[in-house]
Amino acid sequence: MAFSLEQLLDLVVEQNASDLHLHVGQAPALRIHGEITTVEAPLLTPEDTESYVKAIAPKRHLERLESSNGGSDFGFEFQDKARFRTSIFKSRGHCGLVLRQIPNKLYSLNEIGLPDKIRSLLTLTRGLVLVTGPTGSGKTTTLASMINWINENAGQHIVTIEDPIEYYHPHKNSIVTQRELGSDLDSFAGGIRAALRQDPDVMLVGEMRDLETIEAAISAAETGHLVFATLHTTGAARTVDRIIDAFPANTKEQIRIQLAANLVAVISQVLCKKKDASGRVAAFEIMISTPSISAHIRDNKTHFITSDIQTGAVHGMITLDANLIHLYDRGMIEAQQVITYAQDANEMRNKLASR
Repeated sequence: MAFSLEQLLDLVVEQNASDLHLHVGQAPALRIHGEITTVEAPLLTPEDTESYVKAIAPKRHLERLESSNGGSDFGFEFQDKARFRTSIFKSRGHCGLVLRQIPNKLYSLNEIGLPDKIRSLLTLTRGLVLVTGPTGSGKTTTLASMINWINENAGQHIVTIEDPIEYYHPHKNSIVTQRELGSDLDSFAGGIRAALRQDPDVMLVGEMRDLETIEAAISAAETGHLVFATLHTTGAARTVDRIIDAFPANTKEQIRIQLAANLVAVISQVLCKKKDASGRVAAFEIMISTPSISAHIRDNKTHFITSDIQTGAVHGMITLDANLIHLYDRGMIEAQQVITYAQDANEMRNKLASR
C-alpha cells in the first residue's frame, strides 16, 4: 500500500530532506544533503500520483496541468510544519510531482555564511544586487535573509514578485507586499512595472528569466530603487556576460552602460556537502562594484572582473575558488567538493596538492 501524502511529507520534515520526488513506476524518493534516497515503499501507480496532485493543487493549477502547458508550480503549506514549492507535471501521460521544502526559519546573514560587509549593500537606496547560482544552491534562502534584515532594520516598502511565494515575510519595521505569478500578476516584467506605481523602496524579482524582465529590473534600479534578483549563472563575470548576451546586438553597448552604472553587487553561490555529512554549507563568490569593475563592464572587458575580485578583499570581495579553499582549510568540506565546484578545477588540484 502506498504511503499517504501526509506520511511522506512528515518523512521529509523528519529527515530534513530538501525535496520529495513522486513519479509513476518509482518508489517515493527524498533528496537528503544533495543525494537521492528511495523510500522503502511500493512503486507508485498512476492513481497514486494523481491523488497526490489533486490533494494539494489549487483548481487553476490542475487546469494548467491538463492544458498544453502540461505543468504548473505553486506554494503549498503543510500544516504548521513546513512550506513546499511544488511542481506538478505530466510524464508519459501520467501525473508526477516534486516538492521542495522551504525552511520555516528565516536565517541571519551570519547563519548562512555571508560576511558582515554584505550589510552595507542592504542600506543602499538604489542599485541592482544579483544572487546567482545553479538550481538548488540556496539563492532563495539568501535573498530571504537579506529581505528579512531590511524588514527588521529599516522603515521601507518592500515589494516581492515571486513564482511562487516561498518565504512569508510578516510586516516588521517595513511594509512587505508579496505578489505571486498566476494569482496576483501575469509576469515578472509586468509586476516590476506595476510595483513602480506602489511607492516601493526595495524590490525582489524572483528570477530574471527573459529580456523583458531584465530590462524592467535594470530600469527600476536606474530610477532610484534597490532591486534584488536571481540568475542561474555561476560567477560574477559569467553573470554580466549572460545579461548582456540576452540583448540584441544593436543594444549591447547601451545595456553595458546601464549595467555598469547600476549593478552594485553579484553574490554567486553553490552548496557543498559538509565533510562530517551533517548537511551542506554554502560557498560564495562576492563581487562589489568599484569604478574599475564598472569600467570593465562598460568597455566589454568582463574577463578582468575576476582579477579585481581577487584583489578586492578590502571591499568585501572574494572569489568562489578562494572561498572553497577557505572551507577546505577549515575542515568543513572534502577536496573533491573543492574540485567539483571550482571555477578553475586544474588550478584547484594544484593548490590542494601543495597543501
